[in-house]
Amino acid sequence: MKYNPEIHHRRSIRLKGYDYTQPGAYFITLVTHRREMIFGDVVEAQMVLSALGQIVQDEWMRSIQIRKEIRLYEDEFVVMPNHAHGIVWMVGADGLRPDYRPPNKIVTANPDRPGIIRPHDEIGAMEEDARRAPLRGRSLGAFVAGFKSSVTSRARRELNMTEIWQRNYYENIIRSETSFNNIWNYIDNNPHKWAQDQMHPSAPPNQFNRE
Repeated sequence: MKYNPEIHHRRSIRLKGYDYTQPGAYFITLVTHRREMIFGDVVEAQMVLSALGQIVQDEWMRSIQIRKEIRLYEDEFVVMPNHAHGIVWMVGADGLRPDYRPPNKIVTANPDRPGIIRPHDEIGAMEEDARRAPLRGRSLGAFVAGFKSSVTSRARRELNMTEIWQRNYYENIIRSETSFNNIWNYIDNNPHKWAQDQMHPSAPPNQFNRE
């Protein structure tokens, strides 16, 4: 799939002044170290997970047991041979969906999802490195760092593997119901379109495989 600015944003591109702890929906992409095919393979348009890929799958959903400020759904996450896509829903610090409806919020059609925040327009600033963050950190960056660390810890312990992740990650604040549906379909169809993926080994040079 060709690069779509509505779907992919580099982790280093941040919205200045945006509170990444506030309720909202975020689309993230995590890439393996040197884009190595260590999470499994796509066979007949179906992803077949390796032992490491299964750890990634397990740890993603296990995150909701230790981080009450997020919601994750199995149908909004996919593990691919050298990357993973997921939607992260940030909720209130107490784990509850906020009852208010600020004017800058677009409410999704699904009542189980918190509202989608329309962010500020100004772009800027790099954020934290992907290191283990304390659980008291309730930002998107803290969640990603904690998730990546938990996967690496299990991989080291169970598979004797250490270099799992590319340092950076890609992110997008989901701005509307249309954007959410486009992203959800992208996640759902990713295994079917693996041959056209920009992180496929045969893909021509692009911003996802230059590093």
